[in-house]
Amino acid sequence: MFNILYAAYGPQGGAQAQSSSGGSSISLIIMIVAIFAVMYFLMIRPQQKQKKQHEEMLNKISKGDKVVTIGGIHGTVAGVKDNTVILKVADNVKVEVNRSAISQIVMSKAGKAQQETKPNKPKEEKEEKEVKEIKKDKKD
Repeated sequence: MFNILYAAYGPQGGAQAQSSSGGSSISLIIMIVAIFAVMYFLMIRPQQKQKKQHEEMLNKISKGDKVVTIGGIHGTVAGVKDNTVILKVADNVKVEVNRSAISQIVMSKAGKAQQETKPNKPKEEKEEKEVKEIKKDKKD
């Protein structure tokens, strides 16, 4: 592409080269515009899409969802206010964080209902047994 632009607007030698200095500035402007267009489609636009998806996710947060904050705190949503979310981190431990501090929803309440209908019971039972064994080892 640049070879075509160079051939069309590049220096051509002799007296004509001095008069065509305006042509080389046009090709420079075209290349700069092309670079900005590539940057827009490779960097800016995907970032805008990701930001929009994150905002949609934050608007879908409801009570009972399991979430992770940007600080790495895992919790269950106990309440939702305008700009804040109350997370239940452990028994009798609730933390109020900004909505924007939620990085992802691990399991939504609707997703939980869908997962319970799937036939993955043997795997869940195995995990429960492992958890019970770990708790038993800690007590001993």
